[in-house]
Amino acid sequence: MSKRKKILFVDDEKNLLLLYKKEFEKEDYEVLTATSAEEGLALLEENPDIDIVVLDIKMRGMSGLEALARIARERKDIGLVLSTAYSSFQEDFTSWLADAYIVKSPDFITELKMEIKRILEEKRK
Repeated sequence: MSKRKKILFVDDEKNLLLLYKKEFEKEDYEVLTATSAEEGLALLEENPDIDIVVLDIKMRGMSGLEALARIARERKDIGLVLSTAYSSFQEDFTSWLADAYIVKSPDFITELKMEIKRILEEKRK
């Protein structure tokens, strides 16, 4: 019996976190949410079985890029996705640590679901 995959979404937009939770629980993922990078890092420490972290970039306090760099340094086993409204951050070398970079658009949830499935398949190998 395989366990449900666990995703942590970190975004300062609470309505978006509710959308993530609804959409990804429908896909049979276990979903955790955090409204700041600091809260996300704490949840990651409390839940070492998280499979993927999806980070917004622009948040109050620590940015998603800072959190991404810290997670990538400490957890080689975890999938990392940046989900942001700004395509300009793709030029930042730190963003290259992510397994995927999704620009928020009207239909980005579909792309995000596909990327998460792809990353989980790659991590399984």
